[in-house]
Amino acid sequence: MPTTGERFERAVAIMGKLRAPGGCPWDREQTFDSIKPYTLEETYEVLEAIDNRDWDELLGELGDLLLQVLFYSQMAAEDKRFSIDEVLDRLSNKLVDRHPHVFGNVTAETSADVLRNWEALKAEEKKKRLEAGGGKAAQLQNPESVLAGVSSAMPALLEAHKLSSRAAHVGFDWPEIGGLFEKLEEETTELKDELKHLPGPIQPKGRGVAGSGKPQVPEELRHRLEEEVGDLFFVLVNIARYLSLDPESALKKTNRKFKRRFQWMEEQLSASGRRPQQATVDELDSLWRRAKEQEQSSTPDTTPSFKRQ
Repeated sequence: MPTTGERFERAVAIMGKLRAPGGCPWDREQTFDSIKPYTLEETYEVLEAIDNRDWDELLGELGDLLLQVLFYSQMAAEDKRFSIDEVLDRLSNKLVDRHPHVFGNVTAETSADVLRNWEALKAEEKKKRLEAGGGKAAQLQNPESVLAGVSSAMPALLEAHKLSSRAAHVGFDWPEIGGLFEKLEEETTELKDELKHLPGPIQPKGRGVAGSGKPQVPEELRHRLEEEVGDLFFVLVNIARYLSLDPESALKKTNRKFKRRFQWMEEQLSASGRRPQQATVDELDSLWRRAKEQEQSSTPDTTPSFKRQ
């Protein structure tokens, strides 16, 4: 029976052969930039397998995600930048260094203690990198900021969650969740106030191509509306954080729920030879309610009615 190390070395060797002369033409053509979309795709497929509690699928998806690490490391080794060995060494060292309560003499009784220690250690590591003058941290406009290192390339919901979490660690947070709902009401009111400046009705009459018939919004007003909607999202992300929920996963689940129910509606209409655009709003609303009833969910449903009030 091969050891874990031997299995890992086999995977590394296979990746090396795929990229070597005489290997796979597709693999040999790939670059760091061309592989990025696959990394994102594989990450979301891992999350979906977890949400579905499909353990066999998760097994395969984790392998696909690990492939991304091997791919990047192989390309880096070819460019003489770093190797998979250095990736593993840095990971192991980081795990040991950031868990002094396990590998050292530091005491951490609770998860909160662990997080505080983790943030303090990360700050110390960042300081050392700055003093050494190496890494991207030295290039940041404000590298000592608690928000430094939160990538703007990640999905916006995740970025908002990380930014607000970092700020909360230093005490910049609402003392209780009621304040967040007051903020949500405040931001909703501000958005409604901006909507009063629209040159026409909010809802276009009739149907057609999505967005057709909507009033033309002046650029300055459009920017203000965008800002207010963004503020609403940010407050909702903070509510999710307060409840220890992942906003990205929460929205993904709602997306899937909406898709599932809407497609059930389409099936019902198709049985009578019609499509959604041939049904009245009242019919669609009735079908939507039936779709919800069909699922007989045991959890409270927060999806709004389809019908436009």
